[in-house]
Amino acid sequence: MTNIANLRKSYERAELSEDASHSNPLQQFDQWLREAIASEVPEPNAMTVATVGSNMRPSTRVVLIKGYDERGIVWYTNYDSQKGHELAGNPFAALQFHWVELERVVRIEGVVEKVSPQESDDYFNSRPLDSRIGAWASPQSQVIPGRGVLVTNAARYAAQFLLQPPRPPHWGGYRLQPDNWQFWQGRKSRLHDRLRYTPDGQQGWLRERLAP
Repeated sequence: MTNIANLRKSYERAELSEDASHSNPLQQFDQWLREAIASEVPEPNAMTVATVGSNMRPSTRVVLIKGYDERGIVWYTNYDSQKGHELAGNPFAALQFHWVELERVVRIEGVVEKVSPQESDDYFNSRPLDSRIGAWASPQSQVIPGRGVLVTNAARYAAQFLLQPPRPPHWGGYRLQPDNWQFWQGRKSRLHDRLRYTPDGQQGWLRERLAP
């Protein structure tokens, strides 16, 4: 059996200082995401979404970011999924991006709301046809007897909607409105750089260094 306790890596690619970072966390995020894309890391747009259910147990899953601006971070999913039910009962969530090759992590926390129906329609209609059919075919997070259920559902909805499937009423976007950002840059000897941004009460952001 592999002794995973002995797996170690020295982080030496870059640094993150207060002077070299943006005063606005959205700008810092934009810079790091663009650098991840330019570096061709695998799936730079993948993020972990953490929610908490009524039983107080947290759960996580990986989704793809589909937009971001001053209003927040956007992704799309099935509203009837586990995360959908958990967000309906507790609208707070946490996001995490981990760009392994760049030795960087971004953590984002905040309150979540659904995007407008028009935003969901616009994005849904931009998706490939198979993905639009898949949104109808998959009863996400529900127990099914086998993969055949998905295949049968996909065939049925493809025949029903042909080339123009509408957006399912149970499918759409969420937007997390950040009130806590953390940027982590790996450094040598485990003395990592870690900056946190929180609202300063004056429409700006307080930037603080945290011990790693």
